[in-house]
Amino acid sequence: MPAPDQGQTVPEALTTVTDAARAACRPVGIFGGISGKLLWLTVVCIMLAEVLIFFPSVASMRLRWLDERLNAAAGAAIAIDGLQPADLPADLQRQTLEATGTKAIVLRKDGTSRLLATWDMPASVDAQYDLTSVPPVTAIRDALDTLVFGGDRMIRVYGPVRDTNIGVEVLMRDKYLRNAMLLYARNVFMLSIMIALFTATLVFFAINRILIRPIRRLTGSMQQFSADPENPQHVFVGEGGRDELAIAGRHLTAMQLQLQKTLKQQSNLAALGLAVSKINHDMRNILASAQLMSDRLVDVDDPMVKRFAPKLLRTIDRAVGYTTEVLSYGQASESAPRRRLVRVITLVEDVRDMLAIDPQSGVEFVEQIGADLEVDADNEQLFRVVHNLCRNALQALTSGNGGGSAGDTPRRITVSAHRIGSVVSITVDDTGPGMPQKARQNLFAAFRGSARSGGTGLGLAIARELVLAHGGTIALVEKPSIGTQFRIEIPDRPVSLEDYRGRSLSEK
Repeated sequence: MPAPDQGQTVPEALTTVTDAARAACRPVGIFGGISGKLLWLTVVCIMLAEVLIFFPSVASMRLRWLDERLNAAAGAAIAIDGLQPADLPADLQRQTLEATGTKAIVLRKDGTSRLLATWDMPASVDAQYDLTSVPPVTAIRDALDTLVFGGDRMIRVYGPVRDTNIGVEVLMRDKYLRNAMLLYARNVFMLSIMIALFTATLVFFAINRILIRPIRRLTGSMQQFSADPENPQHVFVGEGGRDELAIAGRHLTAMQLQLQKTLKQQSNLAALGLAVSKINHDMRNILASAQLMSDRLVDVDDPMVKRFAPKLLRTIDRAVGYTTEVLSYGQASESAPRRRLVRVITLVEDVRDMLAIDPQSGVEFVEQIGADLEVDADNEQLFRVVHNLCRNALQALTSGNGGGSAGDTPRRITVSAHRIGSVVSITVDDTGPGMPQKARQNLFAAFRGSARSGGTGLGLAIARELVLAHGGTIALVEKPSIGTQFRIEIPDRPVSLEDYRGRSLSEK
């Protein structure tokens, strides 16, 4: 697959890779794919199996052929032996030897050997074979010897006559034996080819129907879906079955449906991001005007105004900062935290003031934090994390079914913090109804992890991203009592050796 050029954009690179993948996945013909390979593989395997059968078969044919010659010679020998004491005429001996395909016949009877007929007696014998008892390995070796080196050799063959104690010995040339073996080998080879092709054809059509066609349906569906993943008609529709391909088809259908759902969600998020960007632009202008007007409240000589004006200014400043960071969040991620030592109690008090809990609601806000506890974090980002968690707790307590009944469990939000070594742990606990199971499964997923109707789940998603940016963790803690508890752990920044030495020198 070719790599995208350096000058290509991401969509262009993806298009190039997709086109290359489609070109590589085009059909290769009926004999060029897996089915064709299986066809040739079957032929080769059957031919290899036939080779294992071929040599024993040829050796057995050779022994049968020689045994038939001995039986024919034995019949002639017994007939000639019955003519004793008369001798067989020379012409009749020649005709008898030609009929049996031999040069000489010797009868072994009662411990004696008698030459009954001979014609054109050779001066020497090239090989001799005893057919009384031939081991399989010896038979195969002799058969290969005849096929390779035979054709013009004089051989001596001897063996018993059926179940009698009479033996026959003949001399013959192995020309006719070798010709018969070559003809037999050719027939066996042709028959093997026919069996291999017939079996391979059956295997080919069976595999093509059972395996290849479903695979081609899967790959075709993948190609169509990759070309237009948003088209519902391109979702693979599998067939019933319990085999591996049927299971793979059902998983492919589920994956394509999930991918279509994700693509639709991403498209909606993109449209939402564009709308938020437009609203954010106007909202930032409005907040800027409110900021200018709130600055004038500082000059008003009223104790109540002087008391709430600084908090109002900080609130508007935070709102302006949030609107400024909306676009950067939509484009990539939250900005890197600007860490410094933050007094935790002060931050939590700001969160409490921002919540503006109605005294008539009966919700208590409790801080269990040491006055000198500090955390190494970005003040604004950590404020957003704690505020999101506390706001969710307040909404759970004031939704109508939060907390216990009167006189039972009080409605309370408890924020506690402590330091263990270089890690500060902050816990936000409430006595609300607890986190629903559906919200637990998608706890930190935007638009899916909301615990209340109408919620977006963005608060927890943003909180998790901000905590991870600090190298920390945020998790839902199981508790035996009712309610929901989140724990945030923020580690201090690691100090380099140079900074440590610099601080040590400055302290001295």
